Amino acid sequence: MNAPRRADGRTISRVGNDLPVRIGLTTYREAAAWGVWNEPADLLPSTYADCVVVAGGVPLLLPPAAVDRPGAAAAAVAACDGLIIAGGADVAPERYDAERSPRTGPARTDRDAWELAVLAAATDAAVPVLAICRGMQVLNVARGGDLIQHLPDTVGTDVHCPTVGQHGRHVVDLDPHRTVGRLLGPRTDVATYHHQAVGRLGDGLVATGWAEDGTVEAVELVAAPWVVGVQWHPEAYDGARLFAGFLAACDRHRRAAAPAAGAP
Repeated sequence: MNAPRRADGRTISRVGNDLPVRIGLTTYREAAAWGVWNEPADLLPSTYADCVVVAGGVPLLLPPAAVDRPGAAAAAVAACDGLIIAGGADVAPERYDAERSPRTGPARTDRDAWELAVLAAATDAAVPVLAICRGMQVLNVARGGDLIQHLPDTVGTDVHCPTVGQHGRHVVDLDPHRTVGRLLGPRTDVATYHHQAVGRLGDGLVATGWAEDGTVEAVELVAAPWVVGVQWHPEAYDGARLFAGFLAACDRHRRAAAPAAGAP
């Protein structure tokens, strides 16, 4: 069997067993219809899993089903070499002690609780994290930061979400000395679809990318080996280098953890 390869063509190491790195992805829980069925479903746009596979990993979906079960988040993360907090609905403003704006969407309390729990478990275990769009906002809230609840009220345009149901495009400037800037260079074109954004940065986070209007577009948890948030959607457009860098970090984590896992 051929070894899996990252987007840059290099082989992903297999450690401890004959499997590539395992990437947990948080999911939506939505009403869905397929075939003759119309019922609640745990789902995620297929582009997330496809990007993980292209980068050399195996995607594992982590729905918010066991949110009330003690130890479930830690057990889920223990089965993964890396964690992606996916995009989706607005984080409940009660999570960051703010009054709800009429522009903020309905609360998804199960998903908020589950993603905060798996994120805490991942950071405690030094598991690499890629937090995408809503995921970056969850990361900021988890660290005690807050959110801008309707970005057009702050920046005066809808450039970050120009068309309902379609990703827009804009340019992001990146700190070339930080993780995302080292992977993508000092400026990149991104796929955008969000009406909320990071406000006050949470503890330990630094901003590493900015839109032309000043909106924070990338953050990094400086004390962690690899915890990165991006406000855009790399799974939708031009994300190969970012996913390759993330999978490489997950591979390093897996190799470092393997001796400890095999110890008596």
